[in-house]
Amino acid sequence: MKILLVRVSSMGDVLHNLPMVADIARHHPDASIDWVVEEGYTSLVRLNGRVGAIIPFALRRWRKSLGKRETRAEIAAFFKTLRERRYDYVFDTQGLLKTGIIMGAARLAPGGQKVGLANGSEGSGYEGVSRLFHSKSIPLDPRTHAVARGRLVAGAALGYAVDTPADFGLPDAPRPVPPPDWMPAEPYAVYFHGTARDAKKWPAQNWIALGAQLAPMPILLPWGSAAEKAEAELLAAALPNARVLPKLAMADAVTLARHAALAVGVDTGLTHIAAAFARPTVELYCDSPRWKTEGNWSPKIINLGDRGAPPDVAAVLAAAKSLLGQ
Repeated sequence: MKILLVRVSSMGDVLHNLPMVADIARHHPDASIDWVVEEGYTSLVRLNGRVGAIIPFALRRWRKSLGKRETRAEIAAFFKTLRERRYDYVFDTQGLLKTGIIMGAARLAPGGQKVGLANGSEGSGYEGVSRLFHSKSIPLDPRTHAVARGRLVAGAALGYAVDTPADFGLPDAPRPVPPPDWMPAEPYAVYFHGTARDAKKWPAQNWIALGAQLAPMPILLPWGSAAEKAEAELLAAALPNARVLPKLAMADAVTLARHAALAVGVDTGLTHIAAAFARPTVELYCDSPRWKTEGNWSPKIINLGDRGAPPDVAAVLAAAKSLLGQ
């Protein structure tokens, strides 16, 4: 059986799609599974050893230079690669026009099916026009967890029940040797404090109060934009045990999350990566619904807060100490 998964972005959504792979492999161990994903997330998908061919999609970059010959050549090459194989099943679990077009261009084996979402979840960017490219649309409860959505779609199409904890297929690994320059020798905590929407942030004074209680444990502060770097520098200035990291590539950001002794983060992709690796993780929900993405597959993940009800420092500190075994 040849299967193609179409889930191109964003980081958290790509991550939450990974358990589909383990489910399919468990019930159809001879299946080969390919994946179309935004080029920036190929290193994340590649960590799952059950994924075969990874077909990079670069719409974020292409749309900046659609008039250039080189860009048009890249787009043509993408569709050529996409159509080199015939698939028994193509799954679009994102439900957007762009992913529908990718699904529509993929080639099917005789009797093959193109399967997608019949509806979106609450607050999602689902685009109903994507159903035009389906041969089968799977309806789901609008409050289905982000990890469960893809799993249920595949289970409905392939004839199995989804009745096991999510398996992201992300193996344990020793610390890199030699370690990156930014990685401390001792166990460290990481603050995933940055997010695109201000309402989802946890106040700076809370991060500082928590860091003071975690001292002398090193706290690493990643960032992804100039604004997030400024916020990290503000925290580091108030915490002698905190350190602002250099700009990290995706692979390094995954390494950061993968080896943290403790991750504390708001509802953002890097927090979810730490949770997917089942690292001790405290997920903070300040202005997004907890039901949608909370880590519910490991006792090493503690979810606090909810939309409009951010957690206080005492609750986060208690969770952190519990995870650290203090």
